[in-house]
Amino acid sequence: QWAKDRMKKENDEVVGGKFAFTARTSCQPGGVPGFDVLVSGALFILQSPSEVAMIFDGNAETRHIRLNAPHVVNPKPSWYGDSVGHYEGDTLVVDTIGLNDKTYIDNWRTPHTEALHVTERWRLIEGGRKLEVLIGIEDPDTFNAPFKMLRQYSRVNRTLVEDRSEEHTSEL
Repeated sequence: QWAKDRMKKENDEVVGGKFAFTARTSCQPGGVPGFDVLVSGALFILQSPSEVAMIFDGNAETRHIRLNAPHVVNPKPSWYGDSVGHYEGDTLVVDTIGLNDKTYIDNWRTPHTEALHVTERWRLIEGGRKLEVLIGIEDPDTFNAPFKMLRQYSRVNRTLVEDRSEEHTSEL
């Protein structure tokens, strides 16, 4: 009920003329799964033996995924939560918990609670020309049942250029 009330209130404000909040237009992190589904620019992925770093070029937003590590015990809720990953064959499986409730699930500003649990399965497809991520969403405090989303990225050659967003302290 909380999520339904929050969504109705925010949608009523938009209908009334208020600018629809989005994390990136407000220079805030997209969160998870927002990082995956809200990307409209380039996504750069760097990997070391212990971590995968994903960098969105729009505002140099960076997400860190620890590899082959357990979750932190009682993680403090944050924009990106506690993401841990491992490989199952050619698929990077990322499990994320400990997310705050300041982000949205999708472009329709679907809210969630801190009970959100996201599982992603990243893999190359079409001979490496595309990257696909299957996203599993669970939040028993918001949704009646778990559900999945699918996102694909086309591989392009781009250079990461610094484009930092200004801080918007008076609007937040």
